Amino acid sequence: MSLLNDLMRAGVLRTLDHAFAQSLRRLDPDTPDEVLAAAALASLAVAQGHAGFDPARPQLLTEAQMAWPGAAQWQTAIAGSRWVAQPGAAQDVSDTTTPLVSEHGLLYLRRYREYERRLAMQLQHIAAQPLHAGGTADVAEVFALLFPHARSGEDRQARAAALALRRALLLVTGGPGTGKTTTITRLLVLRIAQAQRAGIVLPRIALAAPTGRAAERMAESLRKAAAAIVASGVDAALCEALPDSASTLHRLLGTIPDAPTFRHTADNPLPFNVIVVDEASMVDLPLMCKLVEAVADGTQLILLGDPDQLPSVEAGDVLAAILAAAGPGDALSADDARALQPLLGDAVPMADHAGGLHGHRVQLLRGYRQDADFDLAPLAVATREGDAERALSLLRGDTLRGVHFHEDVLDPLETQRALFLAHWRALADAPDPATALQSAQRLRLLTAVREGPQGARGLNARIEELLSGRRIGSAPSYFHGRLLLVTENSYRHRLFNGDIGICLRDGSGALMAWFAGGEDGGVRPFHPSALPAHESAFAMTVHKAQGSEFDEVWLQLPRNDSRVLSRELVYTALTRARTRLHVAGNAQVLRDALARHAVRMSGLAWRLGERDRSPTADPLPEAMTPVQGALF
Repeated sequence: MSLLNDLMRAGVLRTLDHAFAQSLRRLDPDTPDEVLAAAALASLAVAQGHAGFDPARPQLLTEAQMAWPGAAQWQTAIAGSRWVAQPGAAQDVSDTTTPLVSEHGLLYLRRYREYERRLAMQLQHIAAQPLHAGGTADVAEVFALLFPHARSGEDRQARAAALALRRALLLVTGGPGTGKTTTITRLLVLRIAQAQRAGIVLPRIALAAPTGRAAERMAESLRKAAAAIVASGVDAALCEALPDSASTLHRLLGTIPDAPTFRHTADNPLPFNVIVVDEASMVDLPLMCKLVEAVADGTQLILLGDPDQLPSVEAGDVLAAILAAAGPGDALSADDARALQPLLGDAVPMADHAGGLHGHRVQLLRGYRQDADFDLAPLAVATREGDAERALSLLRGDTLRGVHFHEDVLDPLETQRALFLAHWRALADAPDPATALQSAQRLRLLTAVREGPQGARGLNARIEELLSGRRIGSAPSYFHGRLLLVTENSYRHRLFNGDIGICLRDGSGALMAWFAGGEDGGVRPFHPSALPAHESAFAMTVHKAQGSEFDEVWLQLPRNDSRVLSRELVYTALTRARTRLHVAGNAQVLRDALARHAVRMSGLAWRLGERDRSPTADPLPEAMTPVQGALF
């Protein structure tokens, strides 16, 4: 009886996972079968978005019914293997003959354990750095203009901006519409004013996000917030020192063609005084590690994110682990409150902060972009809390402005064909590519899964047939008006996973693929055959839509429950909508989704000081099953 063979026969393992285990067997035929199976599952875990594999919870990787070894027995076999290192938490693993590392109950591929260790050490290093930016009292006048209600004690945006004058590492979290970008804009103006008053060089500021679209949104929001600040009476010269653009993290770090490394590293740090990263929940473990290692001593790192959104597709749930170490962020420490009293007054709640990253986070109150015609907040709250009956009551009650429930509509592409086709055909008739790309953000069809008739791939095939007039399978690869989604990074093209483009004919009649990122905020043409890996973007998975916003969102739920569904996925989908939301599907599928959490296996939180015990010590709630990154 072989667990490794059983896993392969059951279709649990990928060929790569099995080949890794087999290579260990060839090198040492006496390697126990349970060690080989654990090695294969550690490889699979990374593909599914986990940092490591927990032998006490193999069901996080598969629903297949297997004869799993007992957790204690399995851990003993792993610990005794020549292929497994067991270092202390702060030690690196220099022995390249051990491809696996066992630590605090998790079995890691060595490289991912090192990413986790290095990330934790560098975050702690940044957090401990003093911030030499000038005095707080010197900017009291500007602060009062930016935050006129700061002394009420309830203005968390003001609290975040004030804390930015003391913290080299700052975490600003909150849902959509809570004013994260507005807060950051005012915060940066305050840092500029502080440097100006102190007579030192104005800070060099970098804005970045995981995807091109998220970076564009960030820059656009900052420009609007800056205009509002000037209109409120703040010196326009302060806003002129703000950056006017944002980049992807890959561009910020400096991509090297055909290489996994970046130009900016610990030995060649980023030349900025302040680095702001939006949509931090989307940043995976390797990329976050490389980012923080490229942060120079004395540079301030500010991470923005929504803790209730889906984790990154790739390995790790980095933001969640960092926030677990930072605590709720509801109050300032006594030292911070005293130092910031000239700005915030005496009404700020205080708490004892000790250890980890406590005192480095501010949680903004939720807004969910409500306006007179769109009332998303109650549904977003019910979804975040997993209250399925409340969510269904709100959807069925027809009381939420701009929110519509198409119950038991299992194919909105069929029932709303005219609506969708009118939108997509209008893109092909746009006067220029820039207008077409902007108009494409007005409506998007989102789905939870990638494969199958209701998956993004199947939906896009049907849409291509409708728009091109050719049968599925015979449609041309490219046609005028086809929306494209880049699915892998291409440093040579400066195109990255998640970038959206459109196929349109140029002035000579040649069909080109147009993407944002040209000079002066324009667009860039590419011959379609020269593009990196891509697919159609008429319908997108929720994961691919993360970091984007659309005026009108249609969320199509699967016909049947799927283990990829979770409350985080539904919440992320709902909050992509700016002005109108449609949810189509079965009520029971929605109930099942809201009962399930997205869970990632990781040791980053305890490395950062959040807990003293093993990450496997807490039992797994029955409803908590994994979101498999490989499915998106």
